[in-house]
Amino acid sequence: MKFDLHVHSCYSKDSNASLDEILKNAESNGLDGFAICDHDRIEGGFACVKRAQELGSKMIVIPGVEVSSSKGHILVLGVHKPIKPGLSPEETIKKARQQGAVVIIPHPFKVTSHGIGYIEGLDADAIEVLNSRCVTDGPNNKARKASEELGFPMAGGSDAHEAEMVGISYTEIDTDATTVEEVLDAIRAGKTSPGGRKTPVSFVVKQMFIGHMNKITRRLGMR
Repeated sequence: MKFDLHVHSCYSKDSNASLDEILKNAESNGLDGFAICDHDRIEGGFACVKRAQELGSKMIVIPGVEVSSSKGHILVLGVHKPIKPGLSPEETIKKARQQGAVVIIPHPFKVTSHGIGYIEGLDADAIEVLNSRCVTDGPNNKARKASEELGFPMAGGSDAHEAEMVGISYTEIDTDATTVEEVLDAIRAGKTSPGGRKTPVSFVVKQMFIGHMNKITRRLGMR
């Protein structure tokens, strides 16, 4: 089954992707499901679960979050309550485990996207070795090499901030799951492999512009 385990919705400060458009593109791009991982916010994931039910979508939507730890970003899937940003990676992962959540380290060696810079010693279920928004191959290649050397399962994710890019890279999960918990169990068991390709640079630049404009709008008190 194909899952995009790293998707941002309009609940993220740097994305305008609506839930309806995310669901539409996930289906058209051949996914079985995806995880909403907004920056330090969990509302988007639960809102998307509800919206999928309202639309009668067959997508398996995983509520998640991309937590800003003190050293960089960490994906938490199957989240139930917020995790305070600014904690150490180890403490962030501990908080995730207390919720019974799955932990994936996204783009660990991509400095411009707050990669934490290391993976050794972390209690992670998988490492994102194919992040579609890496403009160059270096960060993904380094993540793959480190994961192979340390024996971590590997995953892929679009890191989509625009609905059209949902599923451009993804994780193949060896499961016949019909529920979120079954998907999470398969990830815990290491039944993952990365797939897909990179986001066109034009979309990356567009997303950066949207994020910049959203930041200006918030500072001016217009949002």
